[in-house]
Amino acid sequence: MAENEAEGGAAAEGAEAAAPKSKFKLILIIVGALVVLGGGAATWFLFFRHGEDEHHAEVAPPPKPPAFVEVPDMMVNLAGAPGERVQYLKLKIVLELKEEKQIEAIKPSMPRVTDIFQTYVRELRSSDLNGSAGVFRLKEELTKRVNAAVAPIQVSAVLFKEVVLQ
Repeated sequence: MAENEAEGGAAAEGAEAAAPKSKFKLILIIVGALVVLGGGAATWFLFFRHGEDEHHAEVAPPPKPPAFVEVPDMMVNLAGAPGERVQYLKLKIVLELKEEKQIEAIKPSMPRVTDIFQTYVRELRSSDLNGSAGVFRLKEELTKRVNAAVAPIQVSAVLFKEVVLQ
């Protein structure tokens, strides 16, 4: 009996030693399966999911190039205090339009545009045009005035080809 008890004790110890090894193996199998599933899911989201989105995206047509209209050259004397030397401003201006077909619509209004520009520029002083900020303000004012003159056509920008202050 003592031998049976000794054998039974050894069997019990073997069962206890096998239980932790089998739990460890089970945990390793579960962790390995989660890594494989997570890697597969990550691969699908990173590589295959983007392909579906590209099929649904629409290709936008390329933007149309802007059209340009030249305004006749202007040379005006600037406002000044009595007794000061007279200063002149020479401008070469181009109007930027969104579409080519607007060029023909704006051409009949060019005398009005030239008149509005000259009327505004004659009231300027040379100090109003100092630096890039002065030229930028002039550009913004001329854009606002030309849009009022040629409405409903919209001029995108007034571009200066030449600005000479003498």
